Amino acid sequence: MNFIEYADRDMLAIELANRLAGELKKALLHHETVSLAVPGGTTPGPVFDALCAARLEWERVHVLPTDERWVAQDDPRSNGRMIRERLLVDRAAAARFLPLHAPAETPEQALPDLEAMLAPELPLSLLLLGMGADMHVASLFPDTPAMRAALAPDAPALVALHPEGAPEPRISLTVPVLDGALCKHLVIYGAEKREALDKALYLTPEEAPVTAILNETNVHWAE
Repeated sequence: MNFIEYADRDMLAIELANRLAGELKKALLHHETVSLAVPGGTTPGPVFDALCAARLEWERVHVLPTDERWVAQDDPRSNGRMIRERLLVDRAAAARFLPLHAPAETPEQALPDLEAMLAPELPLSLLLLGMGADMHVASLFPDTPAMRAALAPDAPALVALHPEGAPEPRISLTVPVLDGALCKHLVIYGAEKREALDKALYLTPEEAPVTAILNETNVHWAE
């Protein structure tokens, strides 16, 4: 883990966006297309606002969510909607979006088609993650059967989840896919999440899923 501290959140967003753009450009020198997996939620929004204006061959970049709620793609709770509205604009509008959603009643029914779509994109060229105060990443939550399944070395690319208390099912990339990304970045804000990350270092991946992806990961923090 490489921990990087910033003076403030604005500086983090700008410097991280510049770094991601540089890594995408470098990857494009060696591959016809590259894959960029990103989270939804509020954390990455400022980074997306800066990254979307980067000058690079966005038409060769394939963007996908790290996880998704099983809701319509225009639903306000959809990670895909947030990514399209905050990242896939300006120059980045030329990128190809790969939604973790399909016309099916349940995520389990859609898994075969979605895994087939993902196969050509692996390993991920670039991964950006956030982390919850409970130390979850993507939709991999502590001490759940889905988390244990997602940790297996031979786990499939995707797992369907039914988080307790959540209003809808979810779908998530699994640990082998997340940890196998060629470049990995984690963004956290505030003292609470920094304390959670420090605590996670002494826990198992089942207890603190973030620990499963920290090897060779750049962790970006601002108060």
